Amino acid sequence: MPEVKRVVLFGTESTGKSTLAERLAVRLGEPWAEEFVREFWEIKDGRITANDLGTIALGQIANEDLAVAKARRVVFFDTDLLTCTLWNDVLFPGACPPWVRVEAEDRARGVALWLLCDTDVPWEPDPQRSFPDAEGRARGRRLWREALEQRGLPFVEIRGSWAERERIAVEAVQKLLGPAGE
Repeated sequence: MPEVKRVVLFGTESTGKSTLAERLAVRLGEPWAEEFVREFWEIKDGRITANDLGTIALGQIANEDLAVAKARRVVFFDTDLLTCTLWNDVLFPGACPPWVRVEAEDRARGVALWLLCDTDVPWEPDPQRSFPDAEGRARGRRLWREALEQRGLPFVEIRGSWAERERIAVEAVQKLLGPAGE
């Protein structure tokens, strides 16, 4: 049986990652791993501290592993552990547990494709989001892009209208999967 290809929807907040992950999964009849910290935020009534970073990482790992176990050809991650480390550094400088960084790097090397979602779409208010201003969004865009570039990870930039974003993502995944891509 061929190895399941992992595809991460990557980028800062309010860039359509969750919607796109779900749409790709439905379109291809494959699973997707939801972002664990959203559920954790609700459980903690929005009071997350640096002491929670390891727990959040473990929850994200569990969500990813469960989705991989259900996949046949491809699995989509709404977010990933590398994103967790980026947010840890932005929100809790110096507090990211070292094991989370090591695990994030290991897992990043196992991803077949990163879909880098640009900030060129309107900001959607959400109590879990932090940086609605243009400066904050530009900083996030830069940090997430640099994370991929510095590691030499394969990515396709997802930008444009919602329909255009979905079209680019579908084409990238189909190319990844080859002739039997859909």
